[in-house]
Amino acid sequence: MGLFGKERDLNEAPTHVELVVSANDWQRPHQGFEIRLDSFLARHLAWRSRTSVQELVRDGYVLVDPSRPDRPHGGAEPFEERRPGRKLQHGSRVIVVIPEELRRPLAGPVTDELDVLYDDGRVVAVDKPAGVVVHPSGRHLSDTLIQRVHARYGAGFELEKLGAPRLCHRLDRETSGIVLVALDPPAHADVQQQFERRQVEKEYLAIVRGSPERDEGVVDLPLGTARVSSVALKMTVAADGQDARTDWRVVERFRDCALVSCRPHTGRQHQIRVHMHAIGHPLVGDKLYGVDEGLFERDLDGLLTDADRAELGMERHALHNRRAVFRTPATGELVAVTSPMPDDMRAYLAGR
Repeated sequence: MGLFGKERDLNEAPTHVELVVSANDWQRPHQGFEIRLDSFLARHLAWRSRTSVQELVRDGYVLVDPSRPDRPHGGAEPFEERRPGRKLQHGSRVIVVIPEELRRPLAGPVTDELDVLYDDGRVVAVDKPAGVVVHPSGRHLSDTLIQRVHARYGAGFELEKLGAPRLCHRLDRETSGIVLVALDPPAHADVQQQFERRQVEKEYLAIVRGSPERDEGVVDLPLGTARVSSVALKMTVAADGQDARTDWRVVERFRDCALVSCRPHTGRQHQIRVHMHAIGHPLVGDKLYGVDEGLFERDLDGLLTDADRAELGMERHALHNRRAVFRTPATGELVAVTSPMPDDMRAYLAGR
């Protein structure tokens, strides 16, 4: 649904972002179930700094759900909230209006270019290139993966109203590899339930710095928000975090790095990247979990230097979703989908 309940065509540049406060926004429930508006937005609008979020609020670009009992006036529509420190509760709806000068129209029609690995009429597995985001958000509003799917399988607006096709899971922008897309609502519910029950088998290929002493191992460390970081989306190992387990195995060793197979048993944000960093082997090209998180912020601002790029080794973090095994709603049978390692990762290893 769009602003004030209207449908929106995913192939048009969005005018706003809608967010709902949930229990996941509290890392420590004993602190009380209220959260500041600017803190909430900083968590979900990772492409903006805390200061710029506060400016957005003060400039009147943030609307708050009218259902709060202390709202200043009547009416059915959300109202402007110019106080960054306003407290939000569970279920509060927040709408961030994108300033008109920042709305990005599509640069020409959306391409329907897709590398389809599997299609049974109910579920499609596509091979996402690195650098393509899966859904419009933040600074990346055009030519996303779901827009390409809509362009291939039908008009985006009509498909949105019908509830299909829909992503069954997501990959980070820089991560390449398999993404499962459901072509109808029952298939989407079925596959998502498989993910929630941890019934989908996943294998990633990662290039890590250094060579692990052992040939294989298990990282079983809980993950939570990195509260001391200036980057809102950064995660870390945290005693009070959510359980997370990753099995890893060295596939091949090189002079100063290793190709590693990673099998996550849980689906936490940035799980493989955080876990490999935790055992002393961060991913090559990782701007957030490498030697300096400042690389991530400089990249957002377009300020990476040649020295920064040399330090990173690759333009993106070296992570690829290589294999997925799931039970298709079409027949109930297990399906295994594989994706070859992309050229940029092959090229990096060829130079070691």
